[in-house]
Amino acid sequence: MNAPKIEERVFLLPDEQKIHYEEDNKIESAANFTVIKEDHTLGNPIRVQLLRNPDVLFAGYRMPHPLIDQMRLKIQTKSATTPVTALGDAIQALTKELEVINQQFENAVAEYKEKENAGAMEY
Repeated sequence: MNAPKIEERVFLLPDEQKIHYEEDNKIESAANFTVIKEDHTLGNPIRVQLLRNPDVLFAGYRMPHPLIDQMRLKIQTKSATTPVTALGDAIQALTKELEVINQQFENAVAEYKEKENAGAMEY
């Protein structure tokens, strides 16, 4: 079959870097990032988080082709910050937000199990 092995689509090979940075020479305070082996699952949340930052003028991503495991992210910022700083801040904020969601989920599961155990004794 022509499809690549799942390991090749998920795990980084020894000579691969996860993210590549390239300064955009055409647009002031802009940069392009290429993230290897990621897709819309990561691209859209990062884009949304970047756009919450008032110093970010533009944030967008694209997938060059469905068979190419790359996400290309473009960020343009005001002069008060850099695209690298904005991306780092977005990743930290997104991580905190996901930790809160995870904790809420864990609490809901524990509460559900507690109610199920309490209801089982009512027979």
